Amino acid sequence: MFELKHLRSLLALKSQGSLAAAAGTLHISQSALSHQLTELEQRLARPLFLRKSRPLRFTADGMKLVALAESVLPQIDALACDLRGEQPPAQLCLAVECHSCIRWLTPALQQIQRLYPELELTFANQQGFEPQQALLAGEVDVVLTADLLPSEGIFYAPLFEFEMRLVLPVTHRLMQEAMITPAHLSDEILLSYPVEPQRLDVMRHFMQPVGLKPKQIKMVDNTLMLTQMVAAGWGITVLPDWVCQEFEPQQLMVSKSLGKGLWRRLHAAIRVQDRQRPEIKVLLKALQPHPAA
Repeated sequence: MFELKHLRSLLALKSQGSLAAAAGTLHISQSALSHQLTELEQRLARPLFLRKSRPLRFTADGMKLVALAESVLPQIDALACDLRGEQPPAQLCLAVECHSCIRWLTPALQQIQRLYPELELTFANQQGFEPQQALLAGEVDVVLTADLLPSEGIFYAPLFEFEMRLVLPVTHRLMQEAMITPAHLSDEILLSYPVEPQRLDVMRHFMQPVGLKPKQIKMVDNTLMLTQMVAAGWGITVLPDWVCQEFEPQQLMVSKSLGKGLWRRLHAAIRVQDRQRPEIKVLLKALQPHPAA
């Protein structure tokens, strides 16, 4: 009815969040992956995921197969290594709760790759899942996050502080304001990454505490499009200071502090028992201090 390749494909789809990304991790074309999953759905006579959903969502039947894949594939792979007399390949799976982090994350990952060339690095970048719960479940190894959810099983290693800054086109009316208040944003269109509004820092820590919200929130997929839309006057956005440093020299946009400054601290969340893993210690050291500073 279904084969191991189907379970691996569904697991890749869950971890990557899209057909294109999953196909890349499986080293097949997107059309081949789509055909394989369509064939599986035809065999089972039921849909397994919603292709046009954003983010991609599995059906109840699809989640049953994903749960099976998460349970049996590690056991199968471990047994295969054991029968061949091999050690299972070392893996490090990261979940990153911040966008546009390539400037400071890439050098750290390159350092790990130089020291541990056999280490397999993967990312859990799908939307709509709880990364710190996935950490406790063993699905990811490190979560880079500014949100702390106290748990006996998680150790939070502080990395660096950063400021979330309001980004405006150079002609925006708020350029003249000495201090930005939540009320100033209540008539604005807020452009943001595709994240639930209640998880946005500007909402949780700036507007919601005083009972305010923007006139509208529009989701934008990537930083380039986000900044271009701001420069064109289609809305405002809030971005980390390291992103602002990249585009402000172009003089198409400017950034301002929210109130007296909306500062956050990035942490690396890891399982308590993994604190001494050498590759994780290298990663934490490489991210301190702030490489983009």
